[in-house]
Amino acid sequence: MKKLQLAGVARAMFASRRAWVFGAAMAVAGAANAATEIQVWHTLTDANKAEFEKLAKQYNKEQDDVRVTLRGFASPAALEQEAVSAVKAKKGPNLLQLSDNHSPEVVAQHKAVLPLYELLAKYPIKDLNWFIPATSSFTRDSKGRLLAFPWMAEVPVMFYNTAAYKKAGLDPNKPARTWTALQGELLKLRDVADIDCPYASSDQVSVHLENLAPINNQQFTSNNNGLDAVTKKSAAPAMQFDTLYMRHISLMVSWKRSLLFMAYSGDNASDKLFAKGECAVLTANSGAFGQFLATKSLSFGVAPLPYYEQATKEGGKPFVSGSALWALEGHPQAQEKATAQFLAWLAKPVVAAEWHQRTGYLPLTEAAFRASDVSFYSRIPGAQMFVASMSAKPVQNSRGFRMANYERIEPVLNKELTDAFEGKVPPVAALNNAAAQARSIAAQR
Repeated sequence: MKKLQLAGVARAMFASRRAWVFGAAMAVAGAANAATEIQVWHTLTDANKAEFEKLAKQYNKEQDDVRVTLRGFASPAALEQEAVSAVKAKKGPNLLQLSDNHSPEVVAQHKAVLPLYELLAKYPIKDLNWFIPATSSFTRDSKGRLLAFPWMAEVPVMFYNTAAYKKAGLDPNKPARTWTALQGELLKLRDVADIDCPYASSDQVSVHLENLAPINNQQFTSNNNGLDAVTKKSAAPAMQFDTLYMRHISLMVSWKRSLLFMAYSGDNASDKLFAKGECAVLTANSGAFGQFLATKSLSFGVAPLPYYEQATKEGGKPFVSGSALWALEGHPQAQEKATAQFLAWLAKPVVAAEWHQRTGYLPLTEAAFRASDVSFYSRIPGAQMFVASMSAKPVQNSRGFRMANYERIEPVLNKELTDAFEGKVPPVAALNNAAAQARSIAAQR
């Protein structure tokens, strides 16, 4: 009987050991086949956030090697504050959305940043022909090297409510091209269509200061828009608020008094008024497109920012700006490879085309623009023509600008602009104050 019992124990032990070995082997195999997780932190607004989440979910479903986890933040400041703490704790995300600070070389020099050209050197994206010309990209250094993934590249545009235009007796396929002509349209929107808010503006620093220069074929700052200060180590650039700026800000103040210019903000607050149909014309960054497209009751068109015929015979191109996905250092090689794989997927023509058409951000690649649905553009007057124009090589004035400490300068410009619009400070004084403070901040190290 003892022999039988011992034999039974031996068989049980063997079976148990075999189960353990088999289970351990399966665990090792499972670990080997587990998806590599990467984190992406962003500050996208609701409509664009939903599109990004949809794409991430699609990517996770299509393959088993990489799992992308998105985390949204209410503001760039909230994201950056959390990112600083996470990087110190060596728990930073793999990709981080950062707004254009007009000093990308400074960002790239941070020890926590992995410049994109270094990542792509290890894990290249094949057949990649960028849509945005290298010379105009806000994500490249002075040598033309790509520092970040320009997933949220945008430009300021003029949106207009086509239903309101028809009600005012205006042609929705021929919006004003100059500020003078726009004034005539706004008067009709106010008096004929009985619109309480003919014109509004979001991103007012971008629209009414930064891009007033390239749209009118002038430079925004000295030293070749600050580009010479980067490549030739010349003096720091300074704002150049000349007669063009005085004329423009004075015109905006007069529109405010005449109940034409009814809402303005340094953020995207005015976008909501346009989406609701309360304001007929809006100047804002193209990334607002996603919110308007998601508003089923809204019919709208897109046009370039107006220019002044006294300054130029035809309007120039705006600066390409926005935000981008920056890769961070300090992650295992498997995560670096997974990050590059996800970026390569985002760059696929069909994916990048969908992102462009749903959000209003510029196409990532030439193939993405070609893959965009023509029927989509036909529903939005002016959209295809405007986007196509952005692929051309920019002239000197529209290549972008560089300025140190611009993240501190922009709030100053915003305040002075608001004070001028509200009549607290005369336009000339506001511009002089802005230029003087900007010069002082830019010189600080």
